[in-house]
Amino acid sequence: MSKLKHYETMFILKPTLTEEETKAQIELVKSNIEKNGGEVVSFDDMGTRQLAYEIEKNKRGYYFVIYFKAPANAILELERNYRINEQILRFIFIKYESKKEITAWTKMSDEAAKKAN
Repeated sequence: MSKLKHYETMFILKPTLTEEETKAQIELVKSNIEKNGGEVVSFDDMGTRQLAYEIEKNKRGYYFVIYFKAPANAILELERNYRINEQILRFIFIKYESKKEITAWTKMSDEAAKKAN
């Protein structure tokens, strides 16, 4: 098994989803990470926010951040899943490599975990 790397993903869901649909989409993303050999460390539910610009006629979006560890080859499959999911307006993956970046990732991940509890 390849070495797990530190990642952060943020995605924006359509604001028209019900609370149950939003939770189901979030669980789907988490299960996709785990299916691809990843491990969800923590997450930050940022809620509904105003978008900087209109995306697909939406002025608002539901923001969610997940901090996770995964093998590098899992990211391509996760991106593919994001692209085919019509409920996700935008997404980004950030990879943390240097010791300084990993320290920052750990701090952000710990803060998100505290906020979730």
